[in-house]
Amino acid sequence: MNQKEELETKVIHVIDQIRPYLQADGGDVEFVGLMEDNTVTIRLLGSCGNCPYSVQTLKNGIETAMVKAIPEIRAVEAVSLDI
Repeated sequence: MNQKEELETKVIHVIDQIRPYLQADGGDVEFVGLMEDNTVTIRLLGSCGNCPYSVQTLKNGIETAMVKAIPEIRAVEAVSLDI
């Protein structure tokens, strides 16, 4: 397993820890990818996808938890669903 794969595994683990809190409010989160600059891309799903507080959930919740657990992560950004 290379360094990027190890980092992705850690990211997915953190997302799995956060997921129940989002699901309790009818939302969810999906790992999309890890960019070269160590920015994590995710998709907010369910009620999180169109919630007016989704930016706060993303930055104050998900990104804060991610960077605290994995200091190598630079940021977490949401991408929209491809419809």
